Amino acid sequence: MGILTGGGDCPGINAVIRAVVRKGILAYKYKIIGIRNGWKGLIDLDYHPLDLDSVSGILHKGGTILGTSRTNPDKYPRGYERVCENLRQLQVMGLIAIGGEDTLGVANRLHRMGCPVVGVPKTIDNDLYATDSTFGFDTAVNIVMEAIDRLHSTAESHHRVMVVEVMGRHAGWIAVYGGLAGGADAILIPEEPFDVEDVCEIIRRRQARGKNFSIIVVAEGAVPKQLGKSLTSGGPDEFGHVRLGGIGNFLAKEIEERTGLEARATILGHVQRGGAPTAFDRVLGTRFGIAAIDLVAQGKFGHMVSLRGSKIVPVPLGEAVAKLKTVDPELYGISKIFFG
Repeated sequence: MGILTGGGDCPGINAVIRAVVRKGILAYKYKIIGIRNGWKGLIDLDYHPLDLDSVSGILHKGGTILGTSRTNPDKYPRGYERVCENLRQLQVMGLIAIGGEDTLGVANRLHRMGCPVVGVPKTIDNDLYATDSTFGFDTAVNIVMEAIDRLHSTAESHHRVMVVEVMGRHAGWIAVYGGLAGGADAILIPEEPFDVEDVCEIIRRRQARGKNFSIIVVAEGAVPKQLGKSLTSGGPDEFGHVRLGGIGNFLAKEIEERTGLEARATILGHVQRGGAPTAFDRVLGTRFGIAAIDLVAQGKFGHMVSLRGSKIVPVPLGEAVAKLKTVDPELYGISKIFFG
């Protein structure tokens, strides 16, 4: 059987790989190959065998030992056909694809073409539908929280407004959880376009109460009403997603001009997806890996493993990629109680 990782890296991937390899070999006697660099590895036939030694000591490591890419088979001549043909050539009786909406969208299409694929949800944005949580999200939230904790002392000492830009293209889960945990004074998310003047008014109300600093958390995909769109910093990838960025600096500049207060932006960027996973993400990744290899053994292809409550259950890949999971308005409403 084969295993690959696609899209952006995140803490906890190696826990999945470790669990798949250990149970695959010890319980099912499988021969396992690791596909390098996502779908590109299946197009180029770039792979290597995985054994127990390959996954020894990787549980605490961030990233992925297999490498990853945002390769879209649609961008290659007969890309999907080549992937299926290469799976047959390698005699792969089951493929586990670890990834987010794009990687699992490819997996779903391959399943419809008759390829034996099982999905594992991976995104720090926590925006995959049909699962309560994804590994990597908890680690990212903790990194954001710790950054806010550190920025509080600087903001208070210098009487500044600190704008913290975090990941979140279409969904503001990291911003809401990280902002709530860090005690942010306002949280701005893609699901709800914001007025810059409303943010400035929150800062002015705090100043009137004697609070001479503020912490504003903003997701990279948040939309200022006066612009009507997210800010971008680069062209599209192979799946058509433009690179987002710039909202933090834009907001800091607007706040400084409108309030007269010194404002600085801190862009956490890839720091959020790097480093060792939290205990929660290590355990969740392990549980996902065990469940995925069990689905392969049972022949239940075309499914993704999912966390529902406290249980790991299979859901159809088509359901998993049907839509994005956005922030619950009730949760965002709770965060608003603490604005200002």
